[in-house]
Amino acid sequence: MQLTPLGREKLVQAALGLTSAQAQRVFSKAIVRDGLLNDQDIDLVTEEKKQIIRESQALEFYAASESPADLGGCEVLKDWLRLRERAFSQEARDYGLPSPRGMALIGIPGTGKSLTAKMIGGLWHLPLLRLDVGSLFGSLVGESEQRTRQALQMAETVSPCILWIDEMEKAFATGGLDGGTSTRVFGTILTWMQEKTAPCFVVATANDISSLPPELLRRGRFDEIFFLDLPTLSERREILSVHLRKRQRIIHDFDLDGLSRLSEGYVGAEIEQAIVDAMYIGFNQEREFNSDDISRSLDRQVPLSVSQRERIGALRAWLQEGRAQSASFRESFDAVQQFVPLDIRQP
Repeated sequence: MQLTPLGREKLVQAALGLTSAQAQRVFSKAIVRDGLLNDQDIDLVTEEKKQIIRESQALEFYAASESPADLGGCEVLKDWLRLRERAFSQEARDYGLPSPRGMALIGIPGTGKSLTAKMIGGLWHLPLLRLDVGSLFGSLVGESEQRTRQALQMAETVSPCILWIDEMEKAFATGGLDGGTSTRVFGTILTWMQEKTAPCFVVATANDISSLPPELLRRGRFDEIFFLDLPTLSERREILSVHLRKRQRIIHDFDLDGLSRLSEGYVGAEIEQAIVDAMYIGFNQEREFNSDDISRSLDRQVPLSVSQRERIGALRAWLQEGRAQSASFRESFDAVQQFVPLDIRQP
């Protein structure tokens, strides 16, 4: 056995929710695989939890496959997460630190909110569970509330874990035509977020804050609220490097500086799509794609900074009011000074 003290504790935590026979079997499987039990086997134990997660239709298990290197930019956000990497350990509890409650990620689509949620699972070596709010609702009276309680109880059973609520403005949209069911489900989740004692770290993402109820984003339910803006010049260069490396290309073969300037106003997802489009061009012409192909692909796109200019402006005003922390800059003043202009081109 070659476990570090922290690795031993995380391995035991990863086995929470398994029966003793299941835990013994997965530990044996890890030893048989490489002849020893070490910190690398934490993810194998986490995989075993998939069987438990499948019992709840509203929870979806995500394997920890992303790392901080897969997310371009957002250095302040990454530092915040690294600072809390050991927060679920016994050492932190002995120190008197409470377990982190959660974080909200606010920004326009394509800025890396979902990628951040997946990255946390890989960074902290914790199971990542996505709460499918749509699956909570049933046709029978009281069924939706019961499903909600069961899903939250299941998350607590396999804790410490990360509970990801994607696009929460759609998930928590309340209407008056369902007999108050959506309001009660929303209230159940809010109460659980406030009162939970199990180490379940909630990651909630949202594109539109105008439709979110104010009580959701108040302090006490989240440790921090981060705003993800349009990537800066250096962040766009990093995003280009990430996606080129992911596709096993040599970075020095591309004009990263020129492409970074050309992609001003584009979000990470749009930059990735431009690379994919360029790859199709090169593949069909039976040659390697190049910087010119990427630049032409960028030129054909209409970025969100143009099509959703008003929404981005409203989100930035929200940041300037001090309601959120920039994911890229420690001070709001610096974030405002580095805002990517929204009048890149006319729609």
